[in-house]
Amino acid sequence: MTCESLFRDADPEISGILERALSDREISAAEGAKLYGAKNLDYHLVGMVADELRKRRAGETVTYVVNRNINFTNVCIKQCGFCAFSRDFRQEEGYMLPTEEIVRRAKEARKLGATEVCIQAGLPPDMDGGLYEEICRSIKAEIPDIHIHGFSPEEILYGAARSGVTPEEFLGRMRDAGVGTLPGTSAEILDQRIRDKISPGRISVADWERIIKAAHKMGIRTTSTMMFGHVEDAQDRTRHIARIREIQKETGGFTEFVPLNFVPDEAPMYKLGAKTRPGADGAEVLLTHAISRIMLNNCIDNIQMSWVKEGPKMAQLLLMWGVNDFGGTLINESISTSAGSEYGQILRPAEIRGIARQIGRIPAERNTTYEILRRFDDAGGSDELDSVTDASRFGSYAELVKIKRFGYKNPRS
Repeated sequence: MTCESLFRDADPEISGILERALSDREISAAEGAKLYGAKNLDYHLVGMVADELRKRRAGETVTYVVNRNINFTNVCIKQCGFCAFSRDFRQEEGYMLPTEEIVRRAKEARKLGATEVCIQAGLPPDMDGGLYEEICRSIKAEIPDIHIHGFSPEEILYGAARSGVTPEEFLGRMRDAGVGTLPGTSAEILDQRIRDKISPGRISVADWERIIKAAHKMGIRTTSTMMFGHVEDAQDRTRHIARIREIQKETGGFTEFVPLNFVPDEAPMYKLGAKTRPGADGAEVLLTHAISRIMLNNCIDNIQMSWVKEGPKMAQLLLMWGVNDFGGTLINESISTSAGSEYGQILRPAEIRGIARQIGRIPAERNTTYEILRRFDDAGGSDELDSVTDASRFGSYAELVKIKRFGYKNPRS
């Protein structure tokens, strides 16, 4: 039975929106928000349409990247209400990895088959303006073929301020130092009213857009993200998605869109009793990914889920609700785990391939910019990372904050 044959029993408004989506017409933010109200049959139709659009755009392939996260410091001058990762420079749990340790972790990842290192961190006070460039140049000197996916717009803005240059000039320096792509994080919800509630003083909407567009115009591609399930509503989400779409029409620089469910357990604004939702429930998570596909399908090919936030089983279900990309193996994910995510720091390539095959999809390893490196049409396949039986060798956030040799030392003291 096709989606079209079911429309006659659906709510006329919902079915009208979905029929337009199937005809490759653009769905407005207001129409996208109405899809959040879908119930019963209509609810499942939203998923079916998203899955059909996914098939048209990305086929039956489920992509993933072998990568390692290196969150080199948790010390941050910002006090975002949703962030359980950061520490004030006076706190004992503040850490700062020296450049040689960052390089060691990158080399270890490369030996295990990683093609990418994702580098993001807090914003330490009195940071040397050349630190980010030094990290990149040091990694590239040892591992020239590794892709550096690093430094969010917030970090670019901070690095520029610490260096006394414009963000555009700093982006050029970072590109020359070896940055290949930027994470489109620090976006949260692109509505200044909401940002002032959950992260006052953080990068503004205007500055986030400025840095993203500047990066795209100089050939640095980025991801795009949305954090949902806190204080925003359906209209806020779909306006955010529409804003991402408009940027993509102008620059074409986004590689993917990643909805990120708020993890509340250790988040300050949730623990302190602020009027904050405890993340989105399963039904809402499915709708958010499906609506992202429906609204972005004409301009962004890849919708990615976060298995760290949702878990492997929910991630598998999301592959049937518009998602085509599994994200990365991660190896050392610290930000979500510090917030209370229970799904660990690593998912081996063999596990990702198995999850895809269980629903009849074809797994494929990609690089950061979605070039296919290996397709696994048949059962099997192996990676160096699959041979790692004890993931504890990589350490954890809970252990890292206790290692005295990495303890943060205030440069002003």
